[in-house]
Amino acid sequence: MPVLPIARMGNPVLREIAARIADPTDPAVARLAADMIATMLDAPGVGLAAPQVSESRRLIVFRVPADRSGGEEVANTVLVNPAIEPLSDEMALGWEGCLSIPGLRGLVPRHTRIRYRGYGLDGARIEREATGFHARVVQHEVDHLDGVLYLDRMDDLRLLVCTEEMHHLNAALSAAVTSTPR
Repeated sequence: MPVLPIARMGNPVLREIAARIADPTDPAVARLAADMIATMLDAPGVGLAAPQVSESRRLIVFRVPADRSGGEEVANTVLVNPAIEPLSDEMALGWEGCLSIPGLRGLVPRHTRIRYRGYGLDGARIEREATGFHARVVQHEVDHLDGVLYLDRMDDLRLLVCTEEMHHLNAALSAAVTSTPR
């Protein structure tokens, strides 16, 4: 399973709408998924969409580490032709980064509760509800299939920072929250 090169912001493949996969059980899809998981883990990241490895196909891989999600852990997951349905109007801001936009992080609004559907590599239908970090990761990766980067979702680009400077913004946000009358 080779580690694949990751397309960076500016590569046109990241702005395309990815093509549906006709047969989730195709061995070529399984090989691509395995290579994507190896690439995601090597990066290291928590999700990767096929366009990020220059394959304009509707395929994502992701994982949810327990230490980043309040205890919920989801093992490496492959989702072919995913679709998302928000289950409430509630949105929350959360820090996001992207393997295709190294060195930056931004506060991005996302739905807090979603249902996602798609297919596994065995062709079986997958349907699951997700909340919190799990929901955020899936939404981020599915956005890649529609040519959307997390920057496009940000309401305020002043909340975009270089990773090594995040502590400055976190301190300012903490001060604003604690000084705000309730």
